[in-house]
Amino acid sequence: MMKQLKTTQEILDASMQQDLYKKLVQQLNKDFLYANIDLSFNEDVLPSSLKLILHETIYNLIQEKFIDYLNLLYIIDVPEYKVKQLDGSDVLALSEQVTFLLLQREWQKVWFKQQYS
Repeated sequence: MMKQLKTTQEILDASMQQDLYKKLVQQLNKDFLYANIDLSFNEDVLPSSLKLILHETIYNLIQEKFIDYLNLLYIIDVPEYKVKQLDGSDVLALSEQVTFLLLQREWQKVWFKQQYS
């Protein structure tokens, strides 16, 4: 059964421990490409860098390219109700929470593919 991970760091740690980090990076790259967002990670990117760059990218999308941001959430399949529960008054905090939701969803995809393939 999949353990409920509560932070971005827990997701990254779990992906490393289960040897699925590269697959997580590949999944992110694939979905960003589908969303037509110019971001691609090297498979050897450090988890701390991945987290930082993702957070910055989400922040910039919210501020400058909101339609692309919504499209990305749709493509990655982040549940809309979860995003609506977030407090949007602080864009920096919001982008950090959305980064978590995005990674959480990507991690689910990678984990399930691993379990059931």
